[in-house]
Amino acid sequence: MTDSDDKHDGDGRVRALARSVTVLEGIRPYQRSRLTGDVIAGITLAALAIPEVMGYTQIAGTPVITGLYTILIPAVVFALLGSSRHLVVGGDSATAAILFAGIAGLGISGLNPGTDEWVAFAGLAALITGGLLLLARVARLGFLADFISRTVLVGFLTGVGIQVALGQFAGMLGVASPKVDLDQVSGTVIKFYDTLKEIPDASGATVAVSVAVIAILVVFERWIPMIPGGLVAVVGLIAVSWGFDLASHGVSTLGSVPSGLPPLGLPSGVGADDVIPLLATCVSMFLVILAQSAATSRAYAVKYKEHFVENTDLVGLGAANLTAGLSGAFVVNGSPTKTKMAEEAKATSQIAMLAMAATVAIVLLFLTKPLQYMPNAVLSAVVFVIGIKLIDVADMRAIYRLRRNEFWIAALTAAVVVGVGVEQGIILAIVLSVLLHVKRHYSPNDAVVSRDAQGHPVLSPPTSGTVSEPGLVVYRFSVGLFYANAARFAEEILALVDTAEPPRWLILLADGIDDIDYTGGKTVLETADQLAQRGITFAITDATDHIRHELDRFGVTAKIGEGRYYQSLDDAFTAFHTAT
Repeated sequence: MTDSDDKHDGDGRVRALARSVTVLEGIRPYQRSRLTGDVIAGITLAALAIPEVMGYTQIAGTPVITGLYTILIPAVVFALLGSSRHLVVGGDSATAAILFAGIAGLGISGLNPGTDEWVAFAGLAALITGGLLLLARVARLGFLADFISRTVLVGFLTGVGIQVALGQFAGMLGVASPKVDLDQVSGTVIKFYDTLKEIPDASGATVAVSVAVIAILVVFERWIPMIPGGLVAVVGLIAVSWGFDLASHGVSTLGSVPSGLPPLGLPSGVGADDVIPLLATCVSMFLVILAQSAATSRAYAVKYKEHFVENTDLVGLGAANLTAGLSGAFVVNGSPTKTKMAEEAKATSQIAMLAMAATVAIVLLFLTKPLQYMPNAVLSAVVFVIGIKLIDVADMRAIYRLRRNEFWIAALTAAVVVGVGVEQGIILAIVLSVLLHVKRHYSPNDAVVSRDAQGHPVLSPPTSGTVSEPGLVVYRFSVGLFYANAARFAEEILALVDTAEPPRWLILLADGIDDIDYTGGKTVLETADQLAQRGITFAITDATDHIRHELDRFGVTAKIGEGRYYQSLDDAFTAFHTAT
């Protein structure tokens, strides 16, 4: 390939991405009468989201101010480029946990949470993740979100919740966080066990702060939901810390917090050589963002009967992560919790998210100085409660009741996240989702179709000797025919005809077959040969045009004859009765 060819290919990809960019889909059409309500909703959302994203910095290992950065420029960018009217983009617990594990796992000497170097790696991870999201849009890979089933996503987020909650005990007790070897396991269980050993050395004042924060969050959410409990806890404990000088009583505080808007530019101290070591981590975050954001956007689009384009949201999410990496923040995601907050605040479009970002900008410019008095235990307690909320007991119980086998898959995913690591957990989640899909298609609910006295279809298991009526078997294969289930297809048909009194006709009811791969097509042809050798007429009914075309190509039509295709089951029954 010549340099000119490379240039044309590159230009083509750029033009494809440019055509993918639309603006203000999450706002248009807009009714001016909703403006006041959306602005108020945005201010309310900022009050709720600021304590939450500050807590996420504890998970990501970045300075507290970077949490506010995640709901500033990235939120504005998604509001302008995304298609969902409701999705709120910002720091998120799941991607923050993956980010921490990935950077910690690099094993670089002196690379510690909270340092400038750690922030630089977090920014680089956001840039890589943003690039992956934009590439996914160009390649139309939004469908990958569907490869993580709701079952394993519930298990994954439950595992993240347990991991996040267990990791906050040291901060809530006021003891040093134990150091563990991340190469052995995720470190969560060992760290929690070692933290329990430190209980005798816990700071009483710090424990009191933690208990007070948890109590405020629980009481306000349950009984005073119209007032943001997180904001009350943060403001209240800052005031108590300042008024009673909690630092002198052994309570650690944030200390000086920088004010002003975030610095813009590429992360310093990292380069192209650091991309490959972070790539696996970024792919994991990319997949979580795909699944979580798409699921959240889709749920609200269905609820409000609104337009939602998954691939357009990929552009917004990709650009949001690029700007996160360029503005001192870390990876951002479509947040189910903040989206729910926005809905409860009566937000109707991305105008509310723009108002939220404007409120955050005011806080960054004028209101960061009081944060220096905030006890670190406040953030630990806030994150602890967030982690507990991620443990989706209701959904896990529902899965257990309705689909017992899927429950064990969700439980295994959660256990791997806690006991091994979040990256391994998301890989397992994807593998198990695909295996679930393959399993359903490997062992579908096939049936022999007969009719009752009123002519209604009756389905029976395709066991040897089962007939639709004397001399006839109507066999329904209920899924696409491919390499994994082709043998089952042939075995069930031959078992139905190899009996003491074999049928004269076997009709394949193909209404459930949506595709046929090479193995499947060859198997149908071979089965037609086997039936012909036994003197059994093989016919097919209710095949779509696509399936009929595929059967033509594989030689099935030539084998059985054009006249053995029927438009409906009634036509097939009539043909059998006429022939006999």
